[in-house]
Amino acid sequence: MRRVKPEDGTIIFFVAFGADRQMCRLATTFNTQKQAFSYLQKHRTKFEHLARTRLASGDLEDGIVVLSML
Repeated sequence: MRRVKPEDGTIIFFVAFGADRQMCRLATTFNTQKQAFSYLQKHRTKFEHLARTRLASGDLEDGIVVLSML
């Protein structure tokens, strides 16, 4: 999983689907990137499963899987 830093507590990361990569955005209520990334790492398996489920169902916003806190 690779991540990109937008602003505040939002994390952009990529999930591998075979040879493809899917961009995912996780919106959190945290004030810092460090806190948000720590949260993502703690719940990584759950977020990857949610991202795969949403991609399979076509639930995308502008080609991005959008996730929020559990």
